[in-house]
Amino acid sequence: MKTAQKVLLAVLACAAASAASGAGLPERIQKAGKLVIATQPNYPPIAYKNPETGQYAGLDIELGQAIAQELGLKVEWQETAFVQAFSSLDTGRVDLAMIGITDTAERQKSADFIDYMKTGPQFFTLVRNAAKLPDQAALCGVRVGASRSTNWPKQIAAWSDTHCVAKGKPAITVVGTEGSVDARTQLKSGRIDAAVQGTETLPYFQQLEPDTYALIGAPMASQFTGIPVSKKEPELRDAVLQALQSLQKKGVYDQLLAKYKLQDTATPVALNQGE
Repeated sequence: MKTAQKVLLAVLACAAASAASGAGLPERIQKAGKLVIATQPNYPPIAYKNPETGQYAGLDIELGQAIAQELGLKVEWQETAFVQAFSSLDTGRVDLAMIGITDTAERQKSADFIDYMKTGPQFFTLVRNAAKLPDQAALCGVRVGASRSTNWPKQIAAWSDTHCVAKGKPAITVVGTEGSVDARTQLKSGRIDAAVQGTETLPYFQQLEPDTYALIGAPMASQFTGIPVSKKEPELRDAVLQALQSLQKKGVYDQLLAKYKLQDTATPVALNQGE
């Protein structure tokens, strides 16, 4: 092999090694050797605690570990309330947030989103109520609950305006809950008639509690789930984006989705696709 070719191959090898070790990351992260990622482990199968071991589990947990490994870093998980995720990013308390966060145009004002799943808000009820609520048209005039820390209550109200009020039917009574767990609790106690939760989580709970939940129609919208990154550090955003795209090319991304039965949520990894 000619000397010039050897030099070129050596340069390319060094470049590949630098990319794999996180070159292009902010200097503070390279020095720390870790990514601090916010999680809220109460959203299976996205992020939760294994009931037997107490260890973190879920798609976001394994994907976060894989991203860090791709960048030559370790992960430090930090439990953060959903409503505090963006302030934690802004103050630098965490580097990323992986809490199954929906990418919206409003949220893009304070963070950039690396989108990695396509999901949607889904109406559902208890199996014992299914006869009374056979389709979405039957939701007009009933009480529907959803986590107030998400944009689902607004989406329910907008859906109600279009599909109920505009057609002369009574509006849905939207009930903001403390979270999806509270929504399911209120559903079981009869305080609400139906609820809304992401399509990425309902199959898990239908399997966990057989013959308990019944879906009502198709998802009322399509949206992207993403990893928010502070706009103050575009280098970090680009490095994580490239790492996740690399994991997608290698097949790691698809393997993790399949592990958690989330193949239907697969989407090309890209920036700020939310509306």
